[in-house]
Amino acid sequence: MTGASPLRPGLLVAAAVLTVCVPEGPLAETGARVGVQVHPSDVAGLLLVFAATVAVLSGVSAPPRRALWAFGPLVVAAGLATLCSPDITASLPGFIRVVQLFVLVPLAVLILVRDRRDALIAAGGVVAAGLIEGCYGIWQARTGNGASYAGENVRAVGTFGGTDVMALSVVAGLALVITLSFLLAGPWRLRLLAPAALLVLAAALALGLSRGAWIAIGAAAVLVLFAYSVRLALWTAVTAVSLLIVLAGGLGVGPGFDMLADRTRSLADITDAPDQSVVDRYSLWTAASGMWQDHPITGVGVKNFPAYRDTYAPIELSSAGEVADDSGYRRQPLLSPHNQYMLFLSEQGVLGLAGLLTLFGTLLYGVCAHRSPRDPLWLASAGLLTALLIDFLYSDLGGAGSVLVSIVIGLIAAGPTVWRRPGSAQA
Repeated sequence: MTGASPLRPGLLVAAAVLTVCVPEGPLAETGARVGVQVHPSDVAGLLLVFAATVAVLSGVSAPPRRALWAFGPLVVAAGLATLCSPDITASLPGFIRVVQLFVLVPLAVLILVRDRRDALIAAGGVVAAGLIEGCYGIWQARTGNGASYAGENVRAVGTFGGTDVMALSVVAGLALVITLSFLLAGPWRLRLLAPAALLVLAAALALGLSRGAWIAIGAAAVLVLFAYSVRLALWTAVTAVSLLIVLAGGLGVGPGFDMLADRTRSLADITDAPDQSVVDRYSLWTAASGMWQDHPITGVGVKNFPAYRDTYAPIELSSAGEVADDSGYRRQPLLSPHNQYMLFLSEQGVLGLAGLLTLFGTLLYGVCAHRSPRDPLWLASAGLLTALLIDFLYSDLGGAGSVLVSIVIGLIAAGPTVWRRPGSAQA
């Protein structure tokens, strides 16, 4: 019985989540010298895999049969893309990274999260990580110790620094989805605490200034609200639209407000008058599309996008992105298309994209087949999956926050074993 265990597996998962908040140090710098970025969260992810392996070998737990159909095609596709790569040596670390983030860590979480209590503990770890990063990010924005935006260091980036400006938005956004779910359907004690946490996470998400994260988390929140109550969702939508109108208008109530208003208005300018970051993203997507058209089945090889980028990219693409924070100014190479689907398509071809879509399709089927809108864990899973599916249109896995996303994928996969069935008593 899991209740007799001196250390619940959910605590291991929550601890692994919290390592995402550890700033990069000598371990990451050592890894960078050999071409692989290593973060404490990567080590924590490997420890989860080790713990899951021990659980399976000792007969305590076992992966469900559906795991083979969810994760197997992705492993096969990544393996074929690596074997067919023009540079197998360069692709091998990429293959290991893909298997780590999309297979091993999620599968380990699926094995370790064996009951509802484990799932609640793990979800609590995600919220705790979001609050830690969110509070730090708000402080950065208020004191000018964040990353540069419009010439001022006011962009909230948390412990991730200016080289990973989207990570805080992802961490805070996923935590926000979980918090919202428990505010709506959780126990009354959590409902009392949830509003304050939601306010912190929403403020951090806003100050992170990530337009893609705003869209993804906004859509996830709308889905959660509609799944729980259509009337509540409509009332909230009216309020949110009114707030956006106020933001878009600016009203000149302060520099922080004007900054958010400018960023909000820029959402409407993405096609008409895109800024350089949007131009670069479109150019990277064009390059990825060109790679796929010339290498449709297995792509150019895992981790080979940077080597082929300049061959396929239009002239409008910048050579690198500009990064500035309290550590100084530097230029950061653009090494991916900032779109997870396009990255798989360019580096692994249609086989790789099919493997990724098979995984997400399996998760989506599980969520739809076990609908339980009065269960906060089910609401959170539905919202988290929505957020990831949309966020991957604007970003790809990289940096310290990657392991958190892997753990979230594992939590969604574990859902059918921990969600309440409609009509059952609350656990």
